[in-house]
Amino acid sequence: MRVRRSWAGTASAVGGLVLVLAACGPGTDSGAGSATHTPVSIANAPAKLPIPRGKGSKTPDDFNGDGHRDLVLNDLVKDQAHADDPGIGVAYGSARGLTPGARQLLSPKTRAAATKGQLPAVFDAEESCDLDGDGFTDLVVSTDPPYDGQGQPPVPLQLLFGSPAGLATRGVHLVVPPAARFGNDWADQPVCGDFDGDGSKDLVLHASGGRLTYLRGPFTRKGAPKKAGAPLPSPGEVPTGPAADVNRDGYDDLVVRTAQGTGKSAVVLGGPDGPAETGVVLPAGIDVSLGRFGKGRDLDAAVGAMGETALRYDLPTATRAALASPGSVLDAADFDGDGLSELVSSGSRLRVFKGRTTGLSTAGMVTVQPPVHGTTRLLTAADFDGDGRADLAVRTYRSETKDTVAVYPGVKGDGLVAARPVVTFSTSAFLVP
Repeated sequence: MRVRRSWAGTASAVGGLVLVLAACGPGTDSGAGSATHTPVSIANAPAKLPIPRGKGSKTPDDFNGDGHRDLVLNDLVKDQAHADDPGIGVAYGSARGLTPGARQLLSPKTRAAATKGQLPAVFDAEESCDLDGDGFTDLVVSTDPPYDGQGQPPVPLQLLFGSPAGLATRGVHLVVPPAARFGNDWADQPVCGDFDGDGSKDLVLHASGGRLTYLRGPFTRKGAPKKAGAPLPSPGEVPTGPAADVNRDGYDDLVVRTAQGTGKSAVVLGGPDGPAETGVVLPAGIDVSLGRFGKGRDLDAAVGAMGETALRYDLPTATRAALASPGSVLDAADFDGDGLSELVSSGSRLRVFKGRTTGLSTAGMVTVQPPVHGTTRLLTAADFDGDGRADLAVRTYRSETKDTVAVYPGVKGDGLVAARPVVTFSTSAFLVP
């Protein structure tokens, strides 16, 4: 899971569809592919439904273990401008996709663990994976524990464990042994992955001084890792997810950036000792996404920047290419089910580029064109309805009190995504008791 951050934007509130997808290039009409879907327009908060009780699954982002993917949302709109952040929203999935009625609000008051008797004001979802191996996805949350600025700050991360009832219990502090930390930076920026190939999920965190904190899973229900050694040397100190096995050797790998924002990054390869080997160095950019875009046996990297998107095919050795499209937020997923990843680029415009055996190009590009003023950003690209094709979840932000989330199903053929969403709702639904 990659949880997207908030953005600034203003717009007039206009009814109707949030987004209209216009295909560019021949053969990109996706209307036929979307005919089997019935849009569910949610003007007001739908009646709350019980969270389905699951028995555990291997599906990513499945907090209640029913085999269906769920959606996590930070930066919910508020009931009035300048009010406190209400917390984290979770919309649970079903065999038909996301069901906004089956929803859950995770507020600091009800879900956070106190630090020195004080509950946090900040409560943001950062990462998700099954940390204890019980078949229910767990959520890693960032908080703001009290800190006087002297010495090493406390660990700001907490773990919320999944269960048949979803994320139903109070969080616990993530335990980071002192020997696994370096310097006086916050232990944050978590990335999940099986970096040592033992079948359990691990966590990599930011340290400082060109080092990363590496915590081996599985984790206990008290937040402690199975093992944590000295920080690992790294070409940067900002780990970036999602992790992926780029060279198919059985170990997850991750991208590590030299700094927040625009900067160079590198693919750090996992192995028996964790993510300890630097692979290809990537050019400077705003965001990096890993996927199988078309050339070679192994995964590829797309690096978004203001001028163009740099491509590195067949990692970790990497063949250079470029895409004539800027991108400040990138994601990769297979929308048409052909085994190749499409690249989603979100910046001044939101575009989907089709993966091909010859690599990415602007041919057949699909552009998302909001019909109203507002700021539209990618939330995630993932298979919510279980049909083997990824779906596109986006959010249009209009003000502190108005927004719309829309989910467009992936379709076969050159259309890539359906012309109309199957679900639309506002994050204000999470404010309804």
